[in-house]
Amino acid sequence: MIDSHCHLDARAFDADRAEALARARAAGVTDVIVPAVGPDAWAPLAAWAAATPGVHHGLGIHPQLLPELDPGGDDRRLADLEAALSRGGAVAVGECGLDAPSVEAGAPMDRQVAVLRGHLALARRFRLPVILHCLRAHEPLLALLAEAPLPAGGVLHSFSGSADQVRAYLPSGLHFSFAGPLTYERARRPIDAARAVPRDRLLVETDAPDQTPRPNRGRNEPAYLPGILSALAGALGTGAAEADALTTANARALFRLA
Repeated sequence: MIDSHCHLDARAFDADRAEALARARAAGVTDVIVPAVGPDAWAPLAAWAAATPGVHHGLGIHPQLLPELDPGGDDRRLADLEAALSRGGAVAVGECGLDAPSVEAGAPMDRQVAVLRGHLALARRFRLPVILHCLRAHEPLLALLAEAPLPAGGVLHSFSGSADQVRAYLPSGLHFSFAGPLTYERARRPIDAARAVPRDRLLVETDAPDQTPRPNRGRNEPAYLPGILSALAGALGTGAAEADALTTANARALFRLA
């Protein structure tokens, strides 16, 4: 199994990061994709991934971080991101995207769009997939994606949209990744959305340490991925082994993993 999106570099794992990774491997998770959320994380995450088999990283600036950052430094940070990507090793650009609640927190949508446009340009330049966050901002994201194709594709992580929104994104060529909400009680919307995704564009993730799948409680971790995969298999009407093989092959192809 491949956890296509988890934050094992987060402070929540400082006390037991190696143990959490060992538990994931014991549960059958062979690879994890860890996307950075801000510039301070880029160098340490890249070094850890380079030294740890099965850990792969993305580099980006999360829109929820923008209220904490000086808008005057956005161009410089994008230039720094370009330099970091040029060193090699990253399997994706991101996490990046658009986040409606962050508008009230101090990051206007036009600023978020400008920063994301910079990420998408870098994804095109380096021919890397992009890892996208989108919370209640689908219209501006769809408009951005229509500007130019993404040669290496990308993924809408922890997709929370509807089946109709899946269909709206299909021309962009993106993958769709599903997380813990697939396992929640009365989880009709994510299940319907998962069923609307072409089989060759489906991924699974934990988004650890957030979005803990049922019946687990507390901090999420990659070892819980089998429960999410089982929920996806149930939504698709397939066996767990088939869903595992499908999502693993899709993740390996998207992120170009050996």
